[in-house]
Amino acid sequence: MKKALITGVTGQDGSYLAELLLSKGYEVTGIIRRSSSFNTERLDPIYQDPHAPGYRLKLVYGDLDDGSALARVVEQLQPDEVYNLGAQSHVRVSFDVPEYTASTVGMGTLRLLEALRETGLKQKTRFYQASSSEMFGGAAPPQDESTPFLPRSPYACAKVFAHQICQNYREAYGMFISCGILFNHESPRRGIPFVTRKVTRAAARIRHGLDRKLYLGNLDARRDWGFAGDYVEAMWLMLQQDKPDDYVVATGESYSIRDLLDVAFSTLGLDWRPYVEIDPRYFRPTEVDHLRGNAAKARRALGWSPRVTFRQLVEMMVKADEEDVRSALAGRPPSS
Repeated sequence: MKKALITGVTGQDGSYLAELLLSKGYEVTGIIRRSSSFNTERLDPIYQDPHAPGYRLKLVYGDLDDGSALARVVEQLQPDEVYNLGAQSHVRVSFDVPEYTASTVGMGTLRLLEALRETGLKQKTRFYQASSSEMFGGAAPPQDESTPFLPRSPYACAKVFAHQICQNYREAYGMFISCGILFNHESPRRGIPFVTRKVTRAAARIRHGLDRKLYLGNLDARRDWGFAGDYVEAMWLMLQQDKPDDYVVATGESYSIRDLLDVAFSTLGLDWRPYVEIDPRYFRPTEVDHLRGNAAKARRALGWSPRVTFRQLVEMMVKADEEDVRSALAGRPPSS
């Protein structure tokens, strides 16, 4: 039985990846940070499903800011695969907490690589690094593996460091390290502060009279949005190859925030225009105008392609948020 270690297991991607790996017979260990409240709601489906092998999912305390704890975890577990998904991943917030973002995203990756190297696992363990389309920043679309990085936020700068230190360790120490340059990927499990979930949740709440307004920033920004459940499969496929490499994972299509609003509100029979107001607080100091990926290499080498379209994704998220609103109004617990 293969053993996998996931940082960021309680996040959107971590929960989908844990489900995927468990379905493939893995023993999965997730690193979680110690806090005064639980943050494992996204993992509930694994435990609540009587047919799911939840006993093969273990959670251990650790932190990407604590190199000794990471070394202890990897030495005890001896994982076959490590998926580094943990991060302070909100781009706008990274301007407010740049040092923390750099520490978790950039140095956290280095600490995890060093934990593998110093515990003698550099030849045994395969490593997946969650790189980001934000690294391309101001580069003109479409962006692929050869596009130069022009990061425009502390988060993006930290991701560039993490990406390039992974490339360096791959070359210097012969480690199996693959980086997935993932474009925006969403789901009903997306965190509420992120714009897609902010929009779909607001549409549901406005539809049922719980909110009156939705405040947003730049409506003209364009992104390449896919479904997180599709994208974690690409992560896994990268570590099943004969050689490590870097891959762009994207749909190849881009849509504006206005397009997102059109689909989300029309799903509930609403026109978004009377409800949306622009708030300067949500503009980034340096904006990324247009991200659209070219995933030809992933399609060719991994046999991967997205299954869920942009419209299907947004409708899925709206329906899940509306069900949560209905449940709240009826006094039932929300769905996962």
